[in-house]
Amino acid sequence: MEHQQGFGAIVDAEDFRPWLHDARINGEIGDVYWGRYRRLLNLKGLPKSVIDATDEVTDRVLDRLGDPRNLSPWSRRGMVVGHVQSGKTANYTGLICKAADAGYRLIVVIAGIHNNLRNQTQARIDEGFIGRDTGRLAHANMAQRQKIIGVGTFDQREFPVSLTNTLRDFNKSTATTFTAQLGQINVPVVLVIKKNSSTLKNLLEWLKEHSVHQSTQMVSQPMLLIDDEADNASINTAYARNEVTRINGQIRELLSLFHRSCYVGYTATPFANIFIDPDTDDETLKQDLFPRHFIIGLDAPSNYFGAQKVFLDARDRHVRLIDDNEDILPMKHQIDHPVEVLPGSLIRAVRAFIVARAIRNVRGQQAAHASMLVNASRFTDVQGRLRSRVADVVDRMRDAVAVDGAKGRAALRNPEIAALHAVWESEFADAECADWPTVQARLHEVLIAARVVEVNASKRSQPLDYDQAGEHGVTVIAVGGFSLSRGLTLEGLTISYFLRNSMMYDTLMQMGRWFGYRPGYEDLCRVWIPADGVGWYAHIHEAMDDLQTQLKRMELAKATPEQFGLAVRSHPESLIVTARNKMGTGKEFPMKVSLEERLIETTRIVVNDKLMPRNLAAGKTLLSELVSDGLEFEPRSRGHLVKGVKVGRIDSFLQTYRTDPSNVPVDLLTDPKLIRDYIAARAESELKLWDVFIASSTARHLESVNLGYPKSVDFEHLKLVPYERSVDPGDFAKGILTISGTSRRVGSAEDEREGLTDEQIAKALEEYRLTRSDKTLPKTVSPAVYRRVPGRRPLLIIRLVRPKAEVETGKTMFGKDVLAWGLSFPSSQVDGGTVEYIVNTIRMREMFGEEEIEEEALGDTY
Repeated sequence: MEHQQGFGAIVDAEDFRPWLHDARINGEIGDVYWGRYRRLLNLKGLPKSVIDATDEVTDRVLDRLGDPRNLSPWSRRGMVVGHVQSGKTANYTGLICKAADAGYRLIVVIAGIHNNLRNQTQARIDEGFIGRDTGRLAHANMAQRQKIIGVGTFDQREFPVSLTNTLRDFNKSTATTFTAQLGQINVPVVLVIKKNSSTLKNLLEWLKEHSVHQSTQMVSQPMLLIDDEADNASINTAYARNEVTRINGQIRELLSLFHRSCYVGYTATPFANIFIDPDTDDETLKQDLFPRHFIIGLDAPSNYFGAQKVFLDARDRHVRLIDDNEDILPMKHQIDHPVEVLPGSLIRAVRAFIVARAIRNVRGQQAAHASMLVNASRFTDVQGRLRSRVADVVDRMRDAVAVDGAKGRAALRNPEIAALHAVWESEFADAECADWPTVQARLHEVLIAARVVEVNASKRSQPLDYDQAGEHGVTVIAVGGFSLSRGLTLEGLTISYFLRNSMMYDTLMQMGRWFGYRPGYEDLCRVWIPADGVGWYAHIHEAMDDLQTQLKRMELAKATPEQFGLAVRSHPESLIVTARNKMGTGKEFPMKVSLEERLIETTRIVVNDKLMPRNLAAGKTLLSELVSDGLEFEPRSRGHLVKGVKVGRIDSFLQTYRTDPSNVPVDLLTDPKLIRDYIAARAESELKLWDVFIASSTARHLESVNLGYPKSVDFEHLKLVPYERSVDPGDFAKGILTISGTSRRVGSAEDEREGLTDEQIAKALEEYRLTRSDKTLPKTVSPAVYRRVPGRRPLLIIRLVRPKAEVETGKTMFGKDVLAWGLSFPSSQVDGGTVEYIVNTIRMREMFGEEEIEEEALGDTY
C-alpha cells in the first residue's frame, strides 16, 4: 500500500505575502541542495508520496520566511508542530537545503540540550546537506580529510561550510580558522549547536568580533535559525528559571545581529513557554520568539506508528502492563537503590526483543538495525546497575543457545531456550515468517551480535553508533534516562520498557521514542508500561489531536497565530505545563482555562463520611426534580436519557455536590464554583437547556458480585449497575479515590453520543475523517468530535462508581458506591470563554505528582 501523507493546517498572520513561486519562475533560485537531498531520500527508499509531501511542506515554510532577494531589513517568526519521531529532522533538513538554494547564507540549528542529540543532528545535516563527514574533516590527518557521504556521493558541485562537526559543538578557535571562507561567503555556512547558554555566548561573541573586525559582512547576510525541540529549555525546570530566560534572551540577541533573520521552532509539544507564562499574560504575544507570522501543523503519514495505534486502536497487541516492579525497582527510588534482580516483566521484554530480532532476520531484515529501550530510572548510577543485570540476562541466553540451540526440539529442555519459546508462543506465534524452528535457528546469530549499552551522561556511556554495522544491522539494548527521552533516535526501535511516573506533558510525549516508522515489523513492536502510563498517553494523544484539529479549524476561520496561541494557553492541559514552570515557587497564580468542548469529570473523590452521602442525595434529588418537571426518562442501551432539562436544575446539583471538605476541590477542573460561573455566563443562551444521561454499566463481569456486593442498586426510581473502577493505591491510603488504570476515565467515549441522533453522529464522524491526513477514521475516535456538533445541548452524565484498589494484600473493594459526574460542554459562541483558576502549587503537586528532575539534566554541561 502506498503510504499517504496529507498536509497539515497553516495559520498565517494577516500580512503574509508569497514570493517563492515568482522567484522560481524567474530563475532566481537554484535547485542544487534540494535536488540532491530529494535524490538521497529516494535512495533511502522513502515512498514517492512522502517525498512529494516533504517537498510541498518545506515550500510552504520557505514561502513564509523572508525573501533573501529583498535587501531591506526583515524578521520572520514561525513554528512547525509535528508528531514525536515523525520525521521533523528530515523536514527541516529539506528546509535548510531549499533555504540555501534560495540564498540564505548562515543557517544555525539549535538541537537539544545534550551532546549526543546535537551530534546525531549534525550527522543528519552532514548526510543531507553538507555531503561530507565533518568529524573526519576535523582530524589533522590529511589522508582522512575527505570522507564524502550522503548527498556528496552523487553531487560534489557544492560543499557548504560547517563551523561545528560530529565530534564537537561550536568552538571559537575552530570557527576562526574558517574566516577566510566566510569572507567570500559564496557557499552557505551552517552550525549545529546545543541549547546551552555558554555555547550561545561563544557564538554571539564570535559573530560580533568577526562581523565588525573581519569585514565578513555576516550581519547583512540573510540568516535562518531552526530551533529543534523548541519547547525544551522553555519548560524543563531542571534548568533554573533564569537559565531559561537567559537562553531565550540569547536566541533573541542572535537574531537581532542580522538585518534579515528568520526563526522557526520545530516541536511536537507546543505547550511551551512561548505560549504559556502566566506571569506575562499579554506580554507573551509580544515576545520576540512568539511564532507571530505562521504556525504549520505537520500531519503524520499513514504509516506512522504513533499514540493512536499504540495506546488506542491496537492497545491489546502492542501494550504490556508492568505490575511487578514495586518490590524490586519501585517507581520512586533513591540514587543508591540496589538492583540485585530484575522484574520478571523486564526479563520477558528482553526475551521478546531477542525473539523479535530473530523474526526480523527471517524476514530478510538482517541489514536493518534493531533497538530496545529501557528507561526505568532517572539516576545514572541506577541505570548502570540495570545495564549490568540486563547484560547478565543476555549472557545467560547466549550461553544457553551456544550449547543447546542447534539440538532441534531437544533444545527446549534448556530452561533459557524454553523461556524464549514461551515468549514466542504468547507474543509472536501468529506473526508472519515466525514458526519456532526457523526462529530458534536464528537465535545464535542474534545473541552473538546483541550489545547492551548505557546511554546517559556518565563516563560509562557508549555512543549509539549505527554507522559501523557493515552488512549486518546493529542489535542493541539501550539503558538510560533523560538522553533517551529527548529527540535521540533509536534506529529500528522494536521493544520499549518504560517505568516512569512523570505526568508532565512534554516529558511524557518526548519519552515516546517508540513512536515513528516501523516498516515490515510494526506487528512485532511492544511497549511495557505501567497501567497509569497508558491512560496518560491516551489522554495526551487526545490533547495533541485536539490542537491539530484546532489548527485546521483556525485555518478555515482565517485566524491568526496569536489566536491559536491564546487557544493553546487556555487549554486545560496547559495547567500541567504551567505547574511545571512554577513547581518550585510555592505561590498561587492565576490561570485562564476554557471549558468549551471539554469533558470535565470527577476523577478524584475525597473519602468523607459526610460528603459522600450528601453527593448521593444530590443525584437522587436531581432525578426526583426531573420527574416532577414531567420529563421523560428514555431507556438507552447504557442507561437513561432525559432531554431538555432547565439549567437551574443542573446548577442546583453542582451547588450541592462537594468534592472536598475543605471546599478546595481535589481536582481543579471539577471546582463547582468555577464551572457554575462558566455556566452562568451562558445560562440565558447556549447552556439554557441540558440533556442528562444516567449511565449504568454494561459490564458482564463484576468482581464485587463475587465478594457479596449486589450487581445493581436502587437509585431513586431507577436500577443502576455501578461502574467498577481501579483507584490509585497510594492515594487510596491517603483517603482519596483517584481513578487510575489504563483509561483514567470514569466513563467511556460513547457516553457523549447521548442526546445526538444517528444522523448527527454519522455527520460528525465524517467531518472528523476529512480533517485527518489519511482521510480514514481511527478505530478509537476522540469524543471531542461529538462536542462540536452544531446546536448540540450540554450534557450532564451521572453514574455510580464502585472503587477497587490493588493493595499489597490483594484487591480491595471500597465497600461503598460513590456518585461521580461528567460535564460535556459544546462549542461556545460567547466571547471570553475562559474561567480563571487560582492555582496553588502544593495542590498541583498532589494532582500531578512530584516533579522528576533528571540527574543528567542537572549535569550535562561538557
